Amino acid sequence: MILSRSLIHPLISPQNDCAMSAPVPIEIESAVTTIILQRPYKDQVPAYEEWLREIVPLAQQYEGHRGVNIIRPHGQTEEYTIVLHFSSEATLRAWLESDTRRQLVEKVRPLLNTEEKIDIKTGLEFWFTPPAARKAAPPVKQFLITVSAIYPLSMLVPWLLTPLFAAVSFLTMPVIKALLTSLIIVGLMTFVIMPRYVKLVAGWLFR
Repeated sequence: MILSRSLIHPLISPQNDCAMSAPVPIEIESAVTTIILQRPYKDQVPAYEEWLREIVPLAQQYEGHRGVNIIRPHGQTEEYTIVLHFSSEATLRAWLESDTRRQLVEKVRPLLNTEEKIDIKTGLEFWFTPPAARKAAPPVKQFLITVSAIYPLSMLVPWLLTPLFAAVSFLTMPVIKALLTSLIIVGLMTFVIMPRYVKLVAGWLFR
């Protein structure tokens, strides 16, 4: 197992490909995304798919689990990309270092033609991880994409919440108002906008 770790501004990322998870409010300071790369032998793909069906529900039972994406091989790549989302690095490591996962990794090892690679990321950095054989997105492009997504939300979300703030007076307290607005914006960025936005502009972003 090859393990690496990257840190960036804590704004995160998620969803579910194997079983789409509902949006969950996130802890802005601690949410973490993990990218696991595995490459099964071609003749072992059916057995590997069966293994995925076994491990995904078990991971979902662990505290802090917030969803999983399974990106199957496409184009010339033979790698499966498993994207795990946990509420914190502590809950993530509890799963990665658990006896349950250790036993399942030993079970799948004969099906893989390379060691699995694990990359732990906290923040929007995940969305700017380039596809295989593509160069990393330049920081200025990451900045432009992030600002162009957050800026309209920073105007739209408070405006949409105006009737709610008018109806529930305690929500107008500065701390609560800012927290609620931030949670909605971060949730939209994480679960709705960034996955689709980055895919839409990938041709320009990773060029």
